[in-house]
Amino acid sequence: MADVVGGFGSRTGTGNGNGNGIGVGPYTELTFDSEGDVDRATQGAVARMEATDVLVFAHGWNSDRSTAVRLYDRFFAPFAALVGPGVRLGYVGVVWPSMRFSDEPIPDFEAPGALAEPGYGCALDPLTRQALEGVWPGRRAELDRLAELLAAQPESAAAFIEFGALVRELAGVDAVHAPAAPAVPAIFADDVLEVCRALSLALARAGAGTGARGTEAVAAGAEGPRLTVGEGPCGLWGGAKELLRQATYYKMKKRAGVVGERGLGPVLAELAAGRPAMRFHLIGHSFGARVVSFSLRAVPEGARYVKSVTLLQGAFSHYAFADRLPHDKDRGGALRGLDRRVDGPVVACHSPHDSALKVFYPLASRMAGDSAGLLGFDERWGAIGHDGVRAVPGAPRVSLDTALRDGVPAAGCVSVDAGSVVRRGGAPSGAHSDICHEELARVVVYAGRMGR
Repeated sequence: MADVVGGFGSRTGTGNGNGNGIGVGPYTELTFDSEGDVDRATQGAVARMEATDVLVFAHGWNSDRSTAVRLYDRFFAPFAALVGPGVRLGYVGVVWPSMRFSDEPIPDFEAPGALAEPGYGCALDPLTRQALEGVWPGRRAELDRLAELLAAQPESAAAFIEFGALVRELAGVDAVHAPAAPAVPAIFADDVLEVCRALSLALARAGAGTGARGTEAVAAGAEGPRLTVGEGPCGLWGGAKELLRQATYYKMKKRAGVVGERGLGPVLAELAAGRPAMRFHLIGHSFGARVVSFSLRAVPEGARYVKSVTLLQGAFSHYAFADRLPHDKDRGGALRGLDRRVDGPVVACHSPHDSALKVFYPLASRMAGDSAGLLGFDERWGAIGHDGVRAVPGAPRVSLDTALRDGVPAAGCVSVDAGSVVRRGGAPSGAHSDICHEELARVVVYAGRMGR
């Protein structure tokens, strides 16, 4: 297996509160490496589950293993009391190699030591610095230099140019040929000062980094005699740190698709072949929503073992399931038609309080230059976790209250505005990880027709 990032390893469990960190059971984990290869021992544990319905939950990009386990424990807790008497639940936590910037708080379940200590500002805290070595093993010298620059915040264009070159190198971008290569995001190829200005403005919009006066200076491009703009403690170096975060985002976005299509999808097909009566309900948060969605590419046409898919603050395009893009009628979304591989609905829960998807996802997507057309910024580069499924004819859009009162359709895509509960969280991600609510567990139950 390829490198497993962040210390992720096999964990299985068969009962409640049995020391595996999960209070429900039977519980096990499906562990994948960065190439999508599964730990066969974990697959075997799923195959041996005594369950009629299996909840398969994939964590997002910005998680380490311990955070993922706490997430699964909290999210799975209400289910036993919600399902009908004929349903025997099994619980599976998908563990795939991602990383976490530890300066991003997750509402309600941060353990002591899980967050960076205050006061680091633009500098890299030790937890994040260690996690970056897991993402880019063998690149300690480059990461050390990036950490030095973020800590010192030198007031020179040369320092930003050096920083940008190091980030490009880590991201695997050829600085000479990058501007001409359509697959290379412009966020790594464009002038690093302009990119850092744009990211600093985005941080200000999300409530981090520069203050209100700083926002005006960044927007106007008015540096004055110094490169640090506004009155915030970081100025453009806040944007530089966000550029490094976006490099990890770029890497994890590709990895999530690989793990889903080459890993989780084939594993589910094998499990279904061996246990044809087992019903699978897929749940994904953030890039984990990308993992479970891309797993549908491995579902054979006519198969009926995936009974529902619930996407929580999904970090991929709201056009992913569209047969035709509104701005390019000759192209469809990356997952077009795959909702028809589900013997049930694909439910996209979204929230306007998610700053990661409202601000940073469209900014990164726009800078990727991977979508052409004349539509506005938000329409062309929006995330499914920000405003739901788009450009899929007949796909209903309902409030969370309506979904909990009336249920959700038996098939096809549906968007559920979960902003009434997904609303809390600090900068820069906002409510992106505020997903541990019984109301969302009930949506999963309704989508899978598992209720009483």
